[in-house]
Amino acid sequence: MADTSLFSKSDELSRRQFMIGAARSCLGVSVLPMLGSTVATSDTFAAAAPPMRPNAANAVIYLNMSGGMSHIDTFDPKPRNAEKQGPTPVVDSSADGIQISGYLPRTAAQMHHVTLFRSMYTNQGAHEQGQYLIHRSYPPRGTIVHPALGAWVMRLSGRRNTTIPGFVSIGGSAENATGGFMGAKYAGVPLGNPNSGLKDSMRAGSVSEEEFNKRLSIADRMNQDFHGRFGQKQVKTYSELYDEAVKLMTSEDLKAFDLQHEDGKVRDYYGHNNFGQGCLLARRLVEHQVRFVEVTLGGWDTHVDNFVSVEARCQVLDQALAALISDLDRRGMLDRTLVVLGTEFGRTPDINGNTGRDHWPRAFTCLMAGGGVKGGFVYGASDRNARMVAENGVTPGMFNATIGHALGLATDRTVTSSSGRPFTIGDEAKPVKEVFA
Repeated sequence: MADTSLFSKSDELSRRQFMIGAARSCLGVSVLPMLGSTVATSDTFAAAAPPMRPNAANAVIYLNMSGGMSHIDTFDPKPRNAEKQGPTPVVDSSADGIQISGYLPRTAAQMHHVTLFRSMYTNQGAHEQGQYLIHRSYPPRGTIVHPALGAWVMRLSGRRNTTIPGFVSIGGSAENATGGFMGAKYAGVPLGNPNSGLKDSMRAGSVSEEEFNKRLSIADRMNQDFHGRFGQKQVKTYSELYDEAVKLMTSEDLKAFDLQHEDGKVRDYYGHNNFGQGCLLARRLVEHQVRFVEVTLGGWDTHVDNFVSVEARCQVLDQALAALISDLDRRGMLDRTLVVLGTEFGRTPDINGNTGRDHWPRAFTCLMAGGGVKGGFVYGASDRNARMVAENGVTPGMFNATIGHALGLATDRTVTSSSGRPFTIGDEAKPVKEVFA
């Protein structure tokens, strides 16, 4: 009798790797059978439900500032406190009364589209734990893997385009795209380089269409026999991925992943670096009805030479973020696309002996643009030293619940893990509805 322990005991990544290998050896194709968010979400209880908010956003582009972005040197400057501000310049923005870092002049010109959350705080001051919390609303636990935010969006809303993935992660950690206890079908598709397109999404050149179809037929008969004897849910889930992989291979929407279809001037506009091109790819994917795209920009861990490092990071961020917001606006997409910028924590107002800033989770800044949020608006505040939240504190759970509310999701809807525990998108936190127009 066949041993099903491989599927019941191995982790999600191991099961994916198994299916990838099987696809290569049996079908002559390496078209990611790990395309979790391409699987039809037939058990998604809210997939067909109408949004709970009028004119809700239908897509999210989440810009993940990995490493802990300095709030005082970006979106929460303190020009009246030179000791804490240091040499970072400050500029007025297109929104009355809002100043941001002079390292972000292009973004300053788009601030009339942006809501700043200047009162973010957490109790997680380490990178791994902070990234976990900002992506999942829950602190890490050894007994469970919580789903990433994109997986929550897929579970509660379903896909818009059934031929390509609904959740894509560009340049970031695969852990931030996990389906967690929800399973592989809600996980994101990780892309390392935005210029490489969706790799292995075509039939191998050595395998003819006739031979491929023959192999597929054999594999299908084997799967049916296996399912008849073993009722493993995960086995069935991964078999569904074969069907989705074939659908993907023949989809016209695969061109969404190919930046060669973009005009050179547009590519210049976003910046010729992985983050800038990742933001451009995110816009293309949203145009093709991808629900959730995350793009990561690392390098914010500025314990040493903070001002030199932040200026360099801001040059990349500024061009891409401003281009993304203005491009979405020009195309009439900004009202229905929520652009989010998040980070795991901020940096200390105190400048250390290495001209750097250390980890600081007690006050930091994130932002949202488009998707129905108010433009030129600030929610919450840090104190005059940028050290503590002074008013309207926002936790990662509240922030994520607000993203869900922008999409018209039922943010109080519970999903039960295999152990029988109920969870919500924001760990029972309420969305910050004051930021919506």
